[in-house]
Parts: sequence; C-alpha cells; structure tokens
Amino acid sequence: DFFIFYFFKKKLIYLLKFPHLFFLYFIGNVGLVPEDYIEFRFSVCYFITACDGDGDCCHVTVGSIYSFDEEWDDDSDDGKSTVGYGGSQMEEGGTMQRGGAHSTMKISLNKFPGFSKTPNPEVYLLTKSVAKGNDKLPIYAGEVGPVWLYPQIQLDCVVADPKKGSKMYGLKSYIEYQITPNTTNRPVNHRYKHFDWLYERLVEKFACALPIPCLPDKQVTGRFEEEFIKMRMERLQGWMSRMCRHPVISNSEVLQLFLNYRDEKEWKLGKRKAEKDEFVGVKIFSTIDPELPELDPGQVEQKYEMYSQFTRSMDNSVKELLAVGHLHWKRCTGPLQKEYRQIGKAFQNLSSVFNTSAYPSRKLDATGKTYEEIAELVAGQPKKDLHFLMETNNEYKGLLGCFPDTIAVHKAAIDKVKEADHLVTMNKISQQDKHIMEKNLSTMSYALQAEMNHFHSNRIYDYNRLMQFYLEEQVKFYETIAEKLKKALGQYTTM
Repeated sequence: DFFIFYFFKKKLIYLLKFPHLFFLYFIGNVGLVPEDYIEFRFSVCYFITACDGDGDCCHVTVGSIYSFDEEWDDDSDDGKSTVGYGGSQMEEGGTMQRGGAHSTMKISLNKFPGFSKTPNPEVYLLTKSVAKGNDKLPIYAGEVGPVWLYPQIQLDCVVADPKKGSKMYGLKSYIEYQITPNTTNRPVNHRYKHFDWLYERLVEKFACALPIPCLPDKQVTGRFEEEFIKMRMERLQGWMSRMCRHPVISNSEVLQLFLNYRDEKEWKLGKRKAEKDEFVGVKIFSTIDPELPELDPGQVEQKYEMYSQFTRSMDNSVKELLAVGHLHWKRCTGPLQKEYRQIGKAFQNLSSVFNTSAYPSRKLDATGKTYEEIAELVAGQPKKDLHFLMETNNEYKGLLGCFPDTIAVHKAAIDKVKEADHLVTMNKISQQDKHIMEKNLSTMSYALQAEMNHFHSNRIYDYNRLMQFYLEEQVKFYETIAEKLKKALGQYTTM
C-alpha cells in the first residue's frame, strides 16, 4: 500500500475505491507512473492510461463505471516523424495510431480543423445592441471596398532560440521558443501547447468571421531532432506573422497577452479572462460596426457566391501546385539525380576505355565529373527555392481550408433572412425584427468583404515576393549549370 501511495499520492483515494486497480498495477507494466499522466473522468467504461517519460502510453480496460484517460499533450508525442516534402508523411486523415500487443492509441492531430457544424446565426441576427469602446470593430470604406481598421504600427514578432526544458524531475521534456514582438522588444517564452491554446481561443472567438489557419501539426517521435525543431520554428514563425498582420487579431486581447505578458501570474489571469470571453462564435458580429450604408439581401447573396467560388477555385489551384511540387521534389532527389549520375558515369567509363589505347583522353572523364556535380546541384536545389514555394502554398492551403466553414455561417444567415417574410406572416417575428435581421446580415456581409479584401492584399504581397525569390533562385541554379557546361565545353574547343 505504501508503494502505491508513494507514487500516486492524492490518487490513493481512487485506488481504494477500486481495489482491483491494485491487481492491475502489479500484473501490468512495471515502472514509475507520475500522477500528472493520469486523469480520472466519469464515463460508461473505465480504463487506465499510463505513460513513461518518453511518451509511450498504453490503455488497459478494467471495468465499466469510471474512465481513466489521457489528454493529448505535445509533451507525450510518439509515432512516426515527418519533416520536409521528400520524406515520410503522416497517416491520411490527420490521425496517428500506434498498435501493439496490449496498447492502441489514436489521436487527432488538429483539435479544431473547423466547425463540427455550422453555428446558428440566429443568435446574432436578432441582436439589437452593438458593442462599444475597446470591443468595437469598425469597418471603413477603402479604395477597394470595405476594409478593417489597420493599426498605425504593424505588429510583428520573431520566433527564435528554441531550448529544451524539462519538468517532473526530467521525466517530461519539451521545447520552449522565445517570441519577441517588435512593439516591446521584450522576449517571452512559450511551448507548443501555449501556441495551441492561443489557436483554440482565436478559433472560438473569431472563426465565424475570420478564417483562422491551423497550427503546424503536432509532432510525433523525433520532435527533439534539430531538423524538426528548425522546421517547426519556421512554421510557427509563419503562423505568428500571419496572425500579427491581421488588423483584428493583432489588436485582440488574447494575442496581446500571448506576446506581452510579464510574469506567470499575469499569464494565468489573462488565460482565465480569455476563456470566459462572452463575445465568441457568431456573437463576434455584434462587435462589428460598419460605417457604411445598409446592403440589400440580394447584394449580400451576390457577394457570398462570388467569394465562395473564388476560394474554392484558389484552393483547388493551390492543391494542384502542391501536388506538382511534391512530384518535382521527388524527381529531383530521385530519378533526375540518378539520371545525371548515370550520364556522368557513362562518360567516365568511355574515358577509361580510351585511356587503355595509345591515345588517352582526360576530357571525357572531366565531363563525366561535371555531370555528377550537376546531379548534386539538381538534388539540392529544391531546399533552396521549392521549399519556400511549398511552405507558402501549404500556409494558403490551410487558410483556404477554413473559408468554407466561415462562409457557411453567412450562407446560413442568408437562408434565415430569406425565411423572414414567412415568419412575419406566421406572426413569429415582427417587421421590426425582420429589419434588424436584414441590417445584421448587412453587417456580416461587410465583415466578409473586409476580410476578403485583407486576404487579397496579403495574397498579392505574398505571391509577388515568393515568385520573385523563386525565379531568382531558379536563374542562379541554371546559370551555375550553364557555367559548368561551358567550362567542360572549353576543354574541347581549345585543342
């Protein structure tokens, strides 16, 4: 009894309630099981999940009243690793499953890929009041149409200096990143689970009005490898930069807390406040106050159809480009590299034959080595330019994947307003209620238009910069190959 009390501490009361757990403990895997790895929940059946320091977990069913379950945490990753575009990939569907003789674990890698169902817009459509003060989100008429209010100083941050930390006397390890905002230049430290918390809050608060792209996937084994840490840091930097560039998100209390908290106490108090925020889901529209004339429901539907079609088409094009890019990357590091090596080897073999005669020639051997050098250039080039093309398009794939759910909220609102005349006839709502619904639908449309104008502004900037960089690197690549071929040619023209 003392042995179990020593390792389970406060959990002893649960073991006394269920004495068969004593039996389970002694016949199962033997080893330290820190109490932080065990959580007790009421359910139809009960089982215990135990994890060791490396994150290996096992589920053992023991009965049917209570459940002992483990909540997924970034610090208990396990499974196969994925880094880059030429390597292995995660299981389709965004889940990871590890099977063994006595253990199975299946984990969703994205907690909030989108809405489980379209939120009910009626919660907002019949709202009469508009938020005031700091909660108010104004929309103005810009040169391209409705736009958000942009801050005078563009928020940005740098994600850098990853360091390995540990807790529970070294049984649990994690990577902590240093984030430095340009507004204070004072660094703060965050683990991946903190980024995940921020993402959940942003989705809960803004996702009905703004598409919130997913974080980089939670990683399984290999998360302490240098290559993975570098890749994750790069992707977290891209995600944070996109959040900082958004005029609404960058000014939100939750992002400001994430970047500017001063101590642990302020961080915890800020988290509690953010988790109790009332203006979430469709209620976010009640904080939006467009200083623009009210739109007719017909205009609203027209805008919806236009944006819905554009985002679907761009999503398909981005996926096509990613598929082509993946294939090209594999060809460069596989068949193409092999073919250039084979050409070089063939020239060298022919040179060896020539050298057995009375008229030897070293030129063919040098040409063969040139083609071997070109083979290495071809294999290494994707990391120099295609990598950034793929990363940016992956970002946009995630962003575009959020639009269907965001736009679906507007579609549901349009359908509700279309029913307004029938509801008035049935005396379920008044004419005044109908007008409020149309006015609020107009506000929702302005929010969507402002968001699309922000999206297009970022899209133009991102792809102009990306294609300029990609083509510059391609030019350097082919110029390097051309120089090597010219040098090989020079040996034959100077006889």
